[in-house]
Amino acid sequence: MAFHEIRFPATLSFGSLGGPERRTEIVTLANGHEERNTPWAQARRRYDAGLGLRSLDDVETLIAFFEARQGMLHGFRWKDWADYKTCKASGKVTALDQSLGYGDGETRVFQLVRTYRSGAWSVSRVLTKPVPTTVRVAIAGSELDEGLEWSVDTATGLLSFVSPPGVGAEVTMGCEFDVPVRFDTDLIQVSVANFQAGDVPKVPVIEVRQ
Repeated sequence: MAFHEIRFPATLSFGSLGGPERRTEIVTLANGHEERNTPWAQARRRYDAGLGLRSLDDVETLIAFFEARQGMLHGFRWKDWADYKTCKASGKVTALDQSLGYGDGETRVFQLVRTYRSGAWSVSRVLTKPVPTTVRVAIAGSELDEGLEWSVDTATGLLSFVSPPGVGAEVTMGCEFDVPVRFDTDLIQVSVANFQAGDVPKVPVIEVRQ
């Protein structure tokens, strides 16, 4: 499967329904206790693009995008309006939003991640689709210049430094990011009469692992 580095129209993803999905395996024992486990280290996100359609022009845009991706064949970028930047929803991206680790004087490449915290627990999510021009990077609290001191691959989320961060220096970053997805159907059915009456087609979209 190829991946097209193009974003699904953000005006159509706005208002869509969706979010993270986990897979938990539960075994109930004879004494009523449970054993719970998960084969997934990270969540997988699902969305319904149909709920963002508001006009027949939107439907035409959707169909053109669907045809260009050849249905489920090719992946694309998706803006999750509920979770698309490394800071709080009401905040502005800064170079200090997320910690990527600490320098050892040798490592020059770091993977972009976003960490979710609740109480004493946290889980990290790998970010492979940062939005170009939104990435900001700092070492030991000092922001660095893109191009001169670092670069980022917006197709993989790999951050590369010209010179490796010093031993013990914290590497931090902030950015906006997209979700790599594909259509989860090879069929889109649209009834003009029903659409004008307020009925919109279901257009399932699912995250792809990278």
